[in-house]
Parts: sequence; structure tokens; C-alpha cells
Amino acid sequence: MVKRIIAIFNKEFGSINEAALLLGFFAFLSQILGLVRDKIFAHNLGASAPLDIYVAAFRIPDFLYVSIASFASVTIILPFLIEKTRDGGNTDAEKFLNSIFTVFSITIFILSVLIFLLMPQLAHFLVPGFSEEMLAQFIPLARIMLLSPILLGFSNLFGAVTQLYKRFFVFALAPLLYNIGIILGLVFLYPSMGIEGLGWGVVFGAFLHMSIQVPGLVGSQLMPRFTAKINWSEIRQVVLISLPRTLALSSNNIALLAITAIGSTLGIGALSVFTYSYHLQTVPLALIGVSYSVAAFPALAHYFAERNMSEFIRNIMLSARQIIFWSMPVIFLFIVLRAQIVRVILGSGQFSWDDTRLTAAALALFAISVVAQSLVLLFVRGFYAAGNTRIPLFVNVATSGIIVIASILLIQIYTRFPEFKMVFDRLLRVDGIEGTGILMLPLGYTIGSLLNGIYIWLLFRRSYLEKSFYYGLSWTFFESISASIALGVSAYYTLDVFDTIFDISTFWGILAQGAVAGIAGIIAWAFVLEMLKSEELARLKLALSHKIFKIKPIASPHEETIKQ
Repeated sequence: MVKRIIAIFNKEFGSINEAALLLGFFAFLSQILGLVRDKIFAHNLGASAPLDIYVAAFRIPDFLYVSIASFASVTIILPFLIEKTRDGGNTDAEKFLNSIFTVFSITIFILSVLIFLLMPQLAHFLVPGFSEEMLAQFIPLARIMLLSPILLGFSNLFGAVTQLYKRFFVFALAPLLYNIGIILGLVFLYPSMGIEGLGWGVVFGAFLHMSIQVPGLVGSQLMPRFTAKINWSEIRQVVLISLPRTLALSSNNIALLAITAIGSTLGIGALSVFTYSYHLQTVPLALIGVSYSVAAFPALAHYFAERNMSEFIRNIMLSARQIIFWSMPVIFLFIVLRAQIVRVILGSGQFSWDDTRLTAAALALFAISVVAQSLVLLFVRGFYAAGNTRIPLFVNVATSGIIVIASILLIQIYTRFPEFKMVFDRLLRVDGIEGTGILMLPLGYTIGSLLNGIYIWLLFRRSYLEKSFYYGLSWTFFESISASIALGVSAYYTLDVFDTIFDISTFWGILAQGAVAGIAGIIAWAFVLEMLKSEELARLKLALSHKIFKIKPIASPHEETIKQ
């Protein structure tokens, strides 16, 4: 039995589409668990002070993880491992991993202890709007959570080995277990330990995230160990390469820290609403953007290392077209069905109708940037695979600054100009609710994300692409947005038709209304794509025919177009 389990963990996935499908499936399960987690939070806490404290406490260890663990991230370590295993076998790769593991462990431990001691002082900068009572709960909770970046950092390092051998099963399963740990802490520890139980649940989830990587390392001879023989020249090389990426990721987390600080001054429940909506918009981002970008990265790194630029570009463009094809309809579904989505997933217990309306409005604002965020994940990995870390750094730092500045300016405009507030509230159907100023934060985040997506695409196009490649991407974008507009219109009017047929004051009524409207929208979307003779739709139909009816696929008439 143990050997069979290890064999499953060690299964290699050679195809990007096969790997993306696996990652997408497990990302879907992980997101479902994440929604269950948020459902339990919403049912028991609603948008409240305890949840605001938990959300804010998460930011410091999260920032530590991104700032330090990203030095040993998969995207940085994997190209080194590919090169070393190809040139010198496992021996050189093992020495390299041991050096990275040792330096990382010592560094993150020292910094964690330092932040632990300084937490009371840091709290006043991070959450200036919290009361003394809230701060008294925030500080010990944040200290407990400092264990999580250490464990997740180890897991990240182990993940480089599993991806080296294309063992995506383990890599995909880890986030699932992370959410399970958080849920267990919420269900079993919070009732007896209070808010600190939530912190221990996060730590347990991080432990599971790390532990599941270990079976995938069995037999690889690349299990990292502490060593006194550190190759400082290689450490310096990794730091120099990863520094721009680390600064880029840290800048985004600094933006979230700033948003947390601003949100703490907007009243009780503001951070909760922001977090609920942020988590909901990450569902399509994880299922589509993360799955395709993660699945594509090993191939991109391999092709660029071999200077096979035609395959490098072809894989980028295939992934980008799939991301657009799947992400665009999600935007329109989330905007039109925002209230149904939020009410079905979160609406029970302490989560009120006003909480629903605010969260739904924030979700609609976040959803606008889903395509941009997903493409950024792909193009950033394309730059990293090519060894170019400076461009993502420049773009992300600028974007993070825009997010913070836009959020501050929007709040100022929102509070000082009643006419703007009135029009905005009516447009998003939140008029008459207190605390609508929080909506300026997702709006600022979306503005920054859109600019990020546009700019990084222009830079990638200028660096690597020719017109023959990005013409197909532009046409896919046109097809998808045309079909998605039809989806949105169809879903919107279907909602009105069934508004009086279903009892939307009940869970099943609002679920049925949203489901019928969503199905009507998807039918309209598929119909328009069929009329436009979409290559992505044709490829999807061909894949479904092969999977469901076992029809042997024949050469697609579009294959030559794709390879150009």
C-alpha cells in the first residue's frame, strides 16, 4: 500500500495540458475547501471585529513568507536544478539544495524571532484603526502565525524537486491540505481556544502543506539537509537572481499591508468584506491563471535553456489563449450573478444581507481584473523562465504603488464628493448601507491590476513576440469578449424573468435563480463562439469527444495556425 501511494505521488506528467488539468482539478478542490472555510467564518463571525483581527494578523507572516521564502521559490530554484541535473546528475543538485536549505532555515528563523519580539510596535503601524482591546488579541495571534512561513518555506523548497520531476500530483495536493488544516482549527480549536485557535489551525495547515511533499521526494535522492559546506558563490547567484522577484512579490504584499492599514480605519467589518470578496475572486484565478502558468513553467524553462524559442513562444501563446478563453466569461458571470454567488456561498448565520450586498459589490470590482491577473501570472513566469527578473520587478513595484495611491485617492474622493458616492453606490446597488467606503479598496486594486496586465503584456510582446504570434491572441480576446457580452446580457435578463418564479428569500430559491441564469448565459456564450468558429471551442469539443465518447482525435484544421 505504501509503495502504491508513493508511486502515485511520483507519477510524472509530461504534457502541459495534462498537468494543467490535474492542477486545475486540485485547485478546484482547494478552492471549494476555501469556500467552505469562508462559509464557516461567515456563519459564525459574519463581517465582524474577530474576523478583522484574524485577517490583519495573517498579513505579517504572509509578508515574511513572501519576502524570505521567495528566495528559495520554485521559479528561481527549478532552472538551477534543471541545469545541474542535466550537467552533473543528482550530486551537484543535492549540494546546491543543501546550501539553499541551510541558509534559508537560519535566515527565516532569525527574522521570525525578531518580528516576534517587535510585534507590539509593528501592530500600531499595521492596524492603526484597531482599538486597544482588538490589539490585545491581534498581537498573540500574529505571533502564533509566524510559524507558518517557516513551514511553507520548507514546502516551497521541496516543491522545486517535485516539479523538477514533473510530479504535479503532490504539488497540487499541498494547498488542499493547507485549507483542511485551517478548517480544522476553525471547527475544533476556535470554540475552545478562541481566536488563537485560528492561528494554530493556520500553523497545522502549513505543516500538512510541507509534510505531503516528503513522499514525492522519496527515491529522488534530493531531500534537502543541513550542511556546513555552503557554496556561497551559488547562494550569491541565487540571491542576485531572486532579489528582483522577491522585491516584486514583496511590493504586492506591502500594498496589501497598506490596504489592511487603511481598511482598519474604515470601521468594524471592513477588512472582513474586503477579504471575503478577495477570496472569492481568487477562485477563477487559481483554477485558470495559476493552473496554466504553473503547468507551463517547467516547459518554458526547459525550452529557453535549450534556446528553442519557437517552442517557448508557442507554449506561452497556447497558455495565454486558454487563460483568456476561460477567464473572460467568469468576469461577466461574477458581475451579473454577484449577489447570488455571495448569498449562496456565505449567506447564513451572522452574515447579514448588508454584508452580502457589500461583499457582492466588492466581488464585482475585483472580477473586472481576473483576466489581467491571470495573464500576469503567465507572463511573469515567462520572464523568469528566460532569466529576466528585472522587468517583473519594475512593473510590480510600480503597480503596487498605483494600488495604494489609487485606494487613498479614491477614498478621499468618495468621502469628499457626495455626488460621486451617490452615483457609485447606486451603480453597485449598495445605497443606504453603512461602510461602503471599503469598496474603494477593491476598485484601487483592480485599477492597479489592469495596468499591470497591460504593461507586462506590452513588454513581453516587445521582448519575445512577432506579429504572427500575437495576432491569434488578439483574435481569441475578441471572440471571448464578444461571447462573454452575450453571456452577461442573457444571464441578466434571465435573472429578471425568474425573479418572481423562485423564492429568492431562501437558499434554494436564490441558488436556482443563479443556476438558471448562469446556464442561459453559458449557452449564449457557446452559441456566439460557435458562430465565430472559435478555435478554442473547437479544441474543447474535440477533447470532450475524445474523453467522453472515446473518439480518436484527428488533426485539427487549426493546428498549423497555432504552431505559427
